[in-house]
Amino acid sequence: MTTKERVLVSRTIAVPADTNPWGDIFGGWIMSLMDIAAGSIAARLARGSIATKAINNVTFDAPIFVGDEVSVYAELEKIGNTSMTLNVYVTIRRKGCSEELHAVKGTFIMVALDENRRPRPVKALWDKSEK
Repeated sequence: MTTKERVLVSRTIAVPADTNPWGDIFGGWIMSLMDIAAGSIAARLARGSIATKAINNVTFDAPIFVGDEVSVYAELEKIGNTSMTLNVYVTIRRKGCSEELHAVKGTFIMVALDENRRPRPVKALWDKSEK
């Protein structure tokens, strides 16, 4: 994966179990999908264990309804010494529609961990794989 290469990480359908008490899709469910996507890509790039350090600038730009197809994309923004910054995007496709709509976006900072669950270098690993 290169920087700015957006990849599809997951796709699912929003169901009633994913709603809040008012019947809307729960934002926490969407955030968990985004965190899983960022973690999946970061773990692959780090070739090992990772942890979420920060989640920034999450914006919910369109409502998500039961029955919507929910797609989660991730894009590597940058790699630091021990961390990776990923942009995560959620798009939706309404029932009976073919057009994908932007719904949510956010920035996730993931840290590579060693066997003692402490930050470990990931930049050198990335630099070697790019050559």
